[in-house]
Amino acid sequence: MKTKGRIWLIGGTQESAQLAAAIAEAQLACTVSVTTEIAKQLYVSSIERAENYAPLRVWVGRLTSETAAFFLQQQEIVAVLDASHPYAVEISQLAIAITTQLGIPYLRFERPDWKDEGGGMKDEREKGQKKGLVFQSFAELVATDILQGQRVLLIVGYRPLALFQPWQDRATLFARLLPSVTAIEAAIAAGFTPDRLFAMRPPISPDLEKALWQHWQISVVVTKSSGIAGGEDVKRQVAAELGIPLVAIARPPITYPQQTSNLTTALAFCQEHLSPANKPKT
Repeated sequence: MKTKGRIWLIGGTQESAQLAAAIAEAQLACTVSVTTEIAKQLYVSSIERAENYAPLRVWVGRLTSETAAFFLQQQEIVAVLDASHPYAVEISQLAIAITTQLGIPYLRFERPDWKDEGGGMKDEREKGQKKGLVFQSFAELVATDILQGQRVLLIVGYRPLALFQPWQDRATLFARLLPSVTAIEAAIAAGFTPDRLFAMRPPISPDLEKALWQHWQISVVVTKSSGIAGGEDVKRQVAAELGIPLVAIARPPITYPQQTSNLTTALAFCQEHLSPANKPKT
């Protein structure tokens, strides 16, 4: 039997915006959680379309083990659809723990790996592994000398940048970041000078990506294995065109209770556990 309540969509990604739109279109009540006001803008159009029939809320903030249970109760959450970034390990682990504890259904929406979406790219990845260009963690990468003397572009988000601070005297480091105060401050604290930072919200076109790498005379690029949704296909395309090694950091290993990469399956999960919120007004 379906129950009244809300879906908790853990958002902040492009695919979560697509899921929010589909959930709203299905007239299901949903609360999307994001960590910044900027990320909230991903859902503006979905909110506008849903306001007359399906309450779609966007909650901004960071949840902890102390506040998560209250959040679930306050929002009347009956099921969780986790569409957070593949590297947002903390929120996924928290959601898994609290839903297991409270017996709330959980489904992970995992963006496909680029090799699954890119077909023939799998062979390229295997070649990269043989060359040692795929690392399991940032710590593993910085423990090698692969960046020694290189002009390195880091497209990894702001959180790992502190790990590269000791490399500021051993390589010439650049970073492409989101245009946020937090990101810029973190980069400066890690030893990056303003002339070695480029702040722009994705998607980044191949032409712009290529122009940036050429302008900075980049010789090595470090990125995350974030899939096509994270622009990994563009980076690999440009790297191949310019003959620049692309160092990829593998996704953190997490065991999800259940997961899918199919939007239809994710929507069916929401419909299974939630009855339509408000019918369209006539």
